[in-house]
Amino acid sequence: MANPREASGPGRFTWQIEAQDNVSNRVEPIRSVTGTRDLLPPDTSLWQRVETEAHRVFAAYHYGEIRTPILEETALFARGVGTETDIVMKEMYTFRDRDEDSLTLRPEATASVVRAYIEHSLYNIGGIQKLYYIGPMFRRERPQKGRYRQFYQIGAEVLGSQNPLVDVEVIEMLVLFLGRVGIREYQLLVNSVGCSSCRAAYLESLRVALQDAKAGMCVDCQRRADTNPLRVLDCKVEADQPIIEKLPMIIDHLDPECRQHFERVTSELQARGLAYQVTPRLVRGLDYYTRTTFEITSGALGAQNALVGGGRYDGLSEMLGGPSTPGIGFSIGQDRLILAVQASAVIQSENPLAAYIVWMGEPTLAPALRLVRELRAQGLSVETNYDSMKIKKAMGNANKLQARFAIIIGEGELASGKYQVKNMATSEQSELEPSTIAEYMKDKLRIRN
Repeated sequence: MANPREASGPGRFTWQIEAQDNVSNRVEPIRSVTGTRDLLPPDTSLWQRVETEAHRVFAAYHYGEIRTPILEETALFARGVGTETDIVMKEMYTFRDRDEDSLTLRPEATASVVRAYIEHSLYNIGGIQKLYYIGPMFRRERPQKGRYRQFYQIGAEVLGSQNPLVDVEVIEMLVLFLGRVGIREYQLLVNSVGCSSCRAAYLESLRVALQDAKAGMCVDCQRRADTNPLRVLDCKVEADQPIIEKLPMIIDHLDPECRQHFERVTSELQARGLAYQVTPRLVRGLDYYTRTTFEITSGALGAQNALVGGGRYDGLSEMLGGPSTPGIGFSIGQDRLILAVQASAVIQSENPLAAYIVWMGEPTLAPALRLVRELRAQGLSVETNYDSMKIKKAMGNANKLQARFAIIIGEGELASGKYQVKNMATSEQSELEPSTIAEYMKDKLRIRN
């Protein structure tokens, strides 16, 4: 095992290698860190297809992609997400670098996007800013199916408008994207958590109700009842649910402006044929949310069924030192989305290998490699063997790689100027000139330039 030994200066280590097996002197293999995993082919092809649909749908709504750093100052999340949230208190990966700056691996992306919006003065451009992101986040949660310590999110943010029609358009775009990747059965849950003025009165009534109820709740809820009572409503402990059901509902405490905003959201969802369910105790786990909150759940995910979460955060920019800027957005847990997509059986992982080129004899190697280059230049995925082998073994390779076609080049094919192109699924075989093979395969594979 490699053990760090601190050397001179902070953050400097030497490494000592210890033998793991005294008999064979075998070195123990290094494995991935708990809560992380490798994404391997062919699964990555499904991830790519889902991300491609995200790029297409978001572009249609005039969103631009933003890529923020994985590392941020810890203060960004303490101020933006909230010091009393589980994320900041328990789950962040935080450390001090050699300059003694406190840095954190981003646990979510909204705070980073708003930080970039402020830092680069995007508010001076005019109009609203529509941004989306795809990338890894980090939280030290208990690993379970679809939940990892390094996980991936697809998300979008709209900054610069408090119009409820923007809320609805965000949800509409999200529903379109889910449909494009094959998610047909889901539930859209919506609520309003009000604004700072009307929420103050609600929090007071919630604190009063929790004084008598908190003793029978989980340890986390007992703490939250005093520090951040709104978070009690987000508790997932089964035994706490009957108590939570009896607590006051924030939707009953909305001021006229917040109520009007929420009524416009729900009426517009209905007008667009987007089925929804008002869920009065739906809150988001982060401190920056205001007014509209929403969640999309999928039965394909079992008990932990949350697929998407989002909402409005009209005060976040000010929390981070920026100008008053309303905003709304969402994040999709991509790891869980992939599970739901696989369960839907609409989009599945598929090996994109179009052809395996089989060459027989040294004189055919150069023409085979030439054809490999030409087909790849046409956008076709092609593979071949680089060591001479018998045709039976080469065709076995084509089968193992699930190639759609095998292209056979022997000395006879060189002499005739036509190669054998075999459809591996139907065994249909055609003789084609090398210059026509690319278009032939594109037609069969329904690939268009």
